[in-house]
Amino acid sequence: MNIFSFLSGSNDVAVAIRLLLAFVFGSLIGLERIYTKHSAGIKTFALVSLGSAVATALNIYLSQIYAGNVDVGRIPAGVVSGIGFLGAGTILVTGRKQIKGLTTAASLWVTSCMGMALGGGALTVGIVCFALIIISNVVLMRVSVAVEEHSKYMSIYVEVEKDGGVGRLNRCISGAGFRISSITKSKEKTLQSSDIAVILDVDLDKNLPHRDVIDFLSEQDFVNYVEEI
Repeated sequence: MNIFSFLSGSNDVAVAIRLLLAFVFGSLIGLERIYTKHSAGIKTFALVSLGSAVATALNIYLSQIYAGNVDVGRIPAGVVSGIGFLGAGTILVTGRKQIKGLTTAASLWVTSCMGMALGGGALTVGIVCFALIIISNVVLMRVSVAVEEHSKYMSIYVEVEKDGGVGRLNRCISGAGFRISSITKSKEKTLQSSDIAVILDVDLDKNLPHRDVIDFLSEQDFVNYVEEI
């Protein structure tokens, strides 16, 4: 009997090892999240993964005791919906119309699925799922940032002087060859009381590093704060 066959069984030792794997894998996923300064960290992901694994292992145990009288899909279904509520609590919409926490929420949800796979004895599924989560959060995140940095479209939060600042900003951007597709006044509290905050959607019409656009705007004397959102 190979190790995978043993760990996939219902032996108490095998179940305990699977729960430990779920705990360790969840911790590693949470380590990446906390390293990149996101809301849910090591403890949250470890507990989500472990709890999902325990629930699934318990579900299998009950199905063996009460054969034919247990809905084997009820507990996993409850875990999936329950984690959805937990993940929703990590999503925030800021005053600058930024949506934060989506990746963390998705990571929590798929981590619970990984935990269920490990708890249920589907080791290959659980291990591959863990590897893909890490690839998604580390490799694909960097690819996403690189692509967004050179996108022709960008949203910018700018704080300018109330007296004529918006008009000067419009002329400045148009003069640089960019096009403002929309402009919205923000309710965000500005750093200086004499400023007004606006959110711009800008069409660059060419591949230009977004950092160059931010640097260009920050050099204007009527702009007191600027960042990409």
